[in-house]
Amino acid sequence: MFNDDLLTYLENFITEERKQRFLDVLAERTKFLTVAIEDVYQLHNTSAVIRSCDAFGVQEIHVIEDKFGKRLDKNIAMGAEQWVDVNRYTTTSDCIRVLKDEGYTIIATTPHDNSTLLSNFEFKTKIALFFGTEKEGLSNEVLQKANSFLKIPMVGFSESLNVSVSAAIIIQKLVQCLKNSQMQWQLSDIEILEKRMDWTKKSIKDVERIIERFQLK
Repeated sequence: MFNDDLLTYLENFITEERKQRFLDVLAERTKFLTVAIEDVYQLHNTSAVIRSCDAFGVQEIHVIEDKFGKRLDKNIAMGAEQWVDVNRYTTTSDCIRVLKDEGYTIIATTPHDNSTLLSNFEFKTKIALFFGTEKEGLSNEVLQKANSFLKIPMVGFSESLNVSVSAAIIIQKLVQCLKNSQMQWQLSDIEILEKRMDWTKKSIKDVERIIERFQLK
């Protein structure tokens, strides 16, 4: 059960401007669209995708770290990992299973000829966008289990873009389409309260001591 009194108490330790900033950002956040990154070798690319999720309002990102382990460059993410929920998985199977159980349609981003162009892509249910490694792309498992395929239109000699660039282009486009639609893309009231609590705690120095003081009241 959510503790409204604790949130009210903790918000006394941050400025009114920061509280309003949290509300403004959360009003634009969504979990209707989420992002999954599979075994991206260049750690700065994973971090850059996290930053794009934060910038464009995607609240959750899923990072599969089967081959290369935990590789997050906090200098590139520039603190975005504080504001975006990063869910980590050791296998692709686990990630896909969790997302499907949560009602997401799996979308593989790939330049294959049978992929739908970004400009023509439409969706009416929750989607999870999967991005793969720089050299090999997505694994066969993702390609076999995906519900749909998506690619960015390319008119030059290059056949692909850096994964973080591709992610930024696709996320920005689809989030804008989502917000222009009639779909209920916003966070729920309880999700907003939970993130206010999370972000407020992260904004307070020695917050555990302050919570202990509240509990003794």
